[in-house]
Amino acid sequence: MHCLLIAAITSLSCTAQGVTQTPQRPNDTIATGFIYFNVQYDGAQRPCVIYVPPDYTPDKAWPLIVFLHGFGERGNDGWKETLIGLPSEIRHHPDRFPCLVLMPQCPMDSFWGKWDNPLGKSLKDATPLIDVALKKTKEMYHVDPNRMVLTGLSMGGFGTWQYGAKHTDEYAAFMPVCGGGFVKDAPALAKRPVWAFHGGADDTVPVQRSREMVAAIKKAGGDVHYTEYKGVGHNSWEKAYADPKAIEWLLSQKLNK
Repeated sequence: MHCLLIAAITSLSCTAQGVTQTPQRPNDTIATGFIYFNVQYDGAQRPCVIYVPPDYTPDKAWPLIVFLHGFGERGNDGWKETLIGLPSEIRHHPDRFPCLVLMPQCPMDSFWGKWDNPLGKSLKDATPLIDVALKKTKEMYHVDPNRMVLTGLSMGGFGTWQYGAKHTDEYAAFMPVCGGGFVKDAPALAKRPVWAFHGGADDTVPVQRSREMVAAIKKAGGDVHYTEYKGVGHNSWEKAYADPKAIEWLLSQKLNK
């Protein structure tokens, strides 16, 4: 759905403002920045990355953002999911992210959720990988269970709508960007705050996909906000995640069971 500039990627081996630019394997000390780790899933070792803020300490519980990447970042390399969208903003503005950020990587033969693919190609639902990665994250870091939020772009936006609807007991809020969901899930999603984003000129995922979900959640009595960028195409995540108010909103949410 979107291309990656390999030349630019390979240049990100330095550090800026104390944030590690490429995923590093953890050692015996508490490492910060973008940290690489593996989980066992579907018969194989699957790579994930977690962002750990510079002042992380296990002495207190930290909010957690779970970020679901797009279709073009699928794979088994453990780094592509850190290059687009929210992770990119962490590199530019680490001060806006006083939290942990989990970034699982979807396998090449899979999708974040179920996809009504017009091409008819069958893709596995990889959302169970999120649960596996989250479980290990909680084992490694001190996560505040009342301050976990879910967001994703494009394919990850689909995953946010679909996976989120099944996990309203775990996540305090949802922020899908240029994705689509199932209207039947609106009553479940209405249990938690939602802020959706989409580009008005998106020719990859029709803007109607977000509009119909927002309308359905409103009808179900949910607390839903919607931002549509006029004239913006599929890359609406660039504006959405660059908005400091959006990140502030995510991190201000708390689970009220």
